[in-house]
Amino acid sequence: MPYLLKGALIEYGSDFLGPLPNVVIFQFNPETLTRQLQIPTRNVGTNARETTQAGDKPIEKINFKAVFNASNGLNSNNILARTMGVGPQLAALEQMVHPQSKLSGLIGEAIDKIGSALGIGGGGSTPPPRQQIPRENYPRILFIWGPFRVLPVVIESMSIVEQQYDFLLNPVQAEVSIGLAVNEIDNCSDDKVARGALNYSNIAKEGQAILNLANTVSQAIDLIPF
Repeated sequence: MPYLLKGALIEYGSDFLGPLPNVVIFQFNPETLTRQLQIPTRNVGTNARETTQAGDKPIEKINFKAVFNASNGLNSNNILARTMGVGPQLAALEQMVHPQSKLSGLIGEAIDKIGSALGIGGGGSTPPPRQQIPRENYPRILFIWGPFRVLPVVIESMSIVEQQYDFLLNPVQAEVSIGLAVNEIDNCSDDKVARGALNYSNIAKEGQAILNLANTVSQAIDLIPF
């Protein structure tokens, strides 16, 4: 039986080589992916651009349904499946839409308190700021779908349908509808991982387009009447 590469969502930190805080590998690859290219509206009238002048980049959006089932884990007597069903997978997905976990927030607050007690975080004659600077950041996520699509994304929507439960009311089967938007990385961004992933995927797509041209060039010549 040939090896089946599985899709995944990976949340990563600023240092990709450091510990990965969150990884969800699809138990079953979605049967379909819906990809939509949202093309920005062009200006008309006196403000219209020249027909050959490029405008804003299209935004690619991806929608799919992921299915999770605890039956394999239950059959193999997996301790997580027996005590929590597919709850851990669902919790990991949900963490990807929150700015930070409660645990990391408590750790950050503790560090701030220690710094204030030691006089590290400021002091002197300068008054403290009236509004705290938020330390929350939305997760940085890669959507991996095969060897040629590694895309930085943001999760725009997530709908979870829990379908079956065990005797402790843990979900043992669930369908999760996920909507993603590919994150176009600004040149000034410090997210080198996202920029590298996006460049890699774009180069792979351009390479496939060139291969298609080479495969159809003779047919294209026949279509041109001059």
